Amino acid sequence: MTNNDRFIRLRYALDLKDEEMIHIFGLGGMNVSREEVQGILTKPKPDSLGNVEETVKHETVERFLNGLITYKRGESQPKPGQPERPMITGEWINNVLLKKLKIALKLTGEEMLEVFDQAGVHVTKGELSALLRKQGHKHYKECGDKFARSFLKGLTIKYRS
Repeated sequence: MTNNDRFIRLRYALDLKDEEMIHIFGLGGMNVSREEVQGILTKPKPDSLGNVEETVKHETVERFLNGLITYKRGESQPKPGQPERPMITGEWINNVLLKKLKIALKLTGEEMLEVFDQAGVHVTKGELSALLRKQGHKHYKECGDKFARSFLKGLTIKYRS
């Protein structure tokens, strides 16, 4: 799954318009035009071998997700000595996607499990906990594309029905 796919699915699940996406990117510290948003929401064409080159960087996804947190929950005032919301580098983008959507949408662990169930995927509390852990933790598990796709599908069912 490419980052373009992640954006397309997330936009559909949350029913976001171009102007909202531009605003959310701005809240995440990234200024984009309508044309850039439409480019992000276009699937890249495969080459002659069927390989698809990633056209949207992971940092772009993360900046959008940071903006989404601010958009949904409001601007947070950092406590004295606390740094800004850090970029999570080095982790799989699907893990970052799950973590930041959990924060932005104020989802509890139980609600996340329900979202997975609505998509037809059974995830245990332990598996979910492993997906949400910090990379480097002994119980950290990389979130594959299937889980991320299923979670976004479950969000679509939850928010669009």
